[in-house]
Amino acid sequence: MAQHVVDRSALVDYVLDQLDGFGASTRRMFGGTALYRGDAMFGFAYHDRIYFKIDDRNREDYTQAGMEVLIYAPDKTAQRIGSLMEVPADVLEDSDELAEWAAKAVNAARASKPHQSRIG
Repeated sequence: MAQHVVDRSALVDYVLDQLDGFGASTRRMFGGTALYRGDAMFGFAYHDRIYFKIDDRNREDYTQAGMEVLIYAPDKTAQRIGSLMEVPADVLEDSDELAEWAAKAVNAARASKPHQSRIG
């Protein structure tokens, strides 16, 4: 069943095009757009930036690229979301590399829910 999303940004459409065949879908969430593969939320688009789920296995990829965690600020109170880090622009531009980072993000999302299986 296709997911219809209104007011989705051009960046989200671009990322979905880059991840063609990955099985990603979207849902509006908290003023942004959540990225899913199956029931695993692996990413979040917020203020024209893409963030992927991280854990100890992929955090270094983001820190080496100098990326920051999501700072969610729907009002005057900002909150750092340490489990989501911004995806570097050069990764967004390379569909193969983006799919690798997305797969790691799906694994991180599923690892945070022990009852779910992980992808290979």
